[in-house]
Amino acid sequence: MDTFGNRINEILQNVKSRLFLQGEMAQLTYLSFEQNIKWVNQLEEGATIPISYPLGYRADNTAIMSEPRNYTKEELVEKYAHLGVNKLPINGIFQLVTVMETLMNDILRMILMEYPNKIPSKKKIDVDCVLTSDSIEQIKLTIVDGILNEIAYKSPKDYAAEFEKYTGVNLLENPVFHKYIELKATRDIHIHNGGIANDIYLNKSGVVARVKSGQYVPVDIPYFLNSYEQCLQLNEILEIELDKIWPSEDFRERKSKNITLNKEEVIEKAIEQSKAEDEEEKTA
Repeated sequence: MDTFGNRINEILQNVKSRLFLQGEMAQLTYLSFEQNIKWVNQLEEGATIPISYPLGYRADNTAIMSEPRNYTKEELVEKYAHLGVNKLPINGIFQLVTVMETLMNDILRMILMEYPNKIPSKKKIDVDCVLTSDSIEQIKLTIVDGILNEIAYKSPKDYAAEFEKYTGVNLLENPVFHKYIELKATRDIHIHNGGIANDIYLNKSGVVARVKSGQYVPVDIPYFLNSYEQCLQLNEILEIELDKIWPSEDFRERKSKNITLNKEEVIEKAIEQSKAEDEEEKTA
């Protein structure tokens, strides 16, 4: 049944699929690092391993390869360990935050498009936007995207207040959201300040800040796994709370039948959806 509640719940289900997929990809990547380290350790002592990699592409789409570099066993083991223990979890939390940020923006966009009366009456719009738009829907989308852009730059507390204003869901009353805020602050500090905590990190994280200003904010495998679980929990909280406001028959049917998502099926669905989106982009 095509109801507003079901459409919102579909977004949440798709995000759950993407989170499962992200968890699986991280696990497989880590295992590949481990296998490469085992392979390197089996080589004879003093052996060197020549490795070449693409530097770019020619006009005919053939790769421009670098000159082979000879690595020692110790060098490769160290680099693979760094990739698996440090870079993988950091890149992993980048993906987790992106997925969750997109989810909450998509929920807000869907609600504001469905209920334009929630848009502040004093919201201004450029005349050019009106004159160049092909439809009222396009004008609404431009206004909504402007609102979402403004909200995105607010502090976590103010963002939660805006989210509650439009959705009716109080994120701040859920401890898992505060952990998610710290996750976002960790992501931001690794992007903008080399992972060194500052006052911005402390202000965003609040009482759940993990280090003091000037200290390195650690991101390791356990932190990634905990963050992964927190994102899944936040997704489930949103699913429950939004269903109270916009009932989803699909969600309630699954709940009444106590249907648990088969992880492998969910991952397969996410892969197929990703392939379909790639094909759409190629043909666009």
